[in-house]
Amino acid sequence: MNEKKVKILVVEDEESIRRFITLNLSAVGYQVGEAATGEEAIAMLKGFIPELVVLDLMLPGISGLEVCQQIRETMPETLVIMLTAKGQDTDKILGLELGADDYMVKPFNPFELIARIKAVLRRKAGLKETKQVLSYRELYLDITANKFFKNDIEIELTPTEFALLKMFMENPEKALKRNEMLNAVWGEDYFGDTKTLDVHIRRLREKIEANPSQPNYIKTVWGSGYRWQQES
Repeated sequence: MNEKKVKILVVEDEESIRRFITLNLSAVGYQVGEAATGEEAIAMLKGFIPELVVLDLMLPGISGLEVCQQIRETMPETLVIMLTAKGQDTDKILGLELGADDYMVKPFNPFELIARIKAVLRRKAGLKETKQVLSYRELYLDITANKFFKNDIEIELTPTEFALLKMFMENPEKALKRNEMLNAVWGEDYFGDTKTLDVHIRRLREKIEANPSQPNYIKTVWGSGYRWQQES
């Protein structure tokens, strides 16, 4: 992917932090837009059309959580990396539940943020370059078109959910360890914890399982990770 053409929107109300992020992202070739409030961010989404949004949760007016929810409802393929303060575990989990792809805890090293951005962009690019279809029973994953269908009805998946489902369907009956999945989907330079994975798995189950609390497909392997159950 040509990084110079990638648009990133930085949504942060503290000007010094926003400018710091913008300068570092611009230095490596990204086209960066800035918004200081949730209202500005939502207005910019329509014209700027970013491929990725760096989104602070604590914003004046419309919150970062509300912005994240609107992005997911109107621009499901747009990647979201949240910025949270220490101690905001509840908001962090809620943000992931709403569809954020990753999060960073402030203060952070700008090189780590760039590494996270590159990892999620590589993952998205890799999905687009793969030309195949995966299907099982009522589930149909069209990787070429980046679409998922259940019972012939299209269901929107976030880029992270799409990558996880692809990994599961490509590895039926294999017990996938949490760290293995984090490395494959988020990249080997990922510094987050396994809670991020667990939240995305829970969201994915809600979309593909008839009863998410008693899943037929994504089984938990206690003390290890998850397994895609595919009976012959």
